[in-house]
Amino acid sequence: MTPRFLIRPLAEQEIAEAILWYEEHDVGLGGEFLRAVDVRLGDIKRRPDSFPEVYPRIRRALLARFPYALFFVVTGAVINVIACMHTRRDPRRWQRRA
Repeated sequence: MTPRFLIRPLAEQEIAEAILWYEEHDVGLGGEFLRAVDVRLGDIKRRPDSFPEVYPRIRRALLARFPYALFFVVTGAVINVIACMHTRRDPRRWQRRA
């Protein structure tokens, strides 16, 4: 059975904001960021248990080339992406979302 995959609206907003930020600083870089997110989301869908648990129930998937991570929770047959944050941000921002 394929797990259901959800991206919370706040995580979607964080992805969109990062895309805009990168695109404003270098045309085309926002698209590269989005591709890195898409690749990592595919990895999460295929192998969610291969990513480390960094907080009770919360796993982290680092993006290639960019200092961002996707944080997600696996509950039963549901994978729920709760945040996409710069790795230098205060971790309490994503910890409260579990």
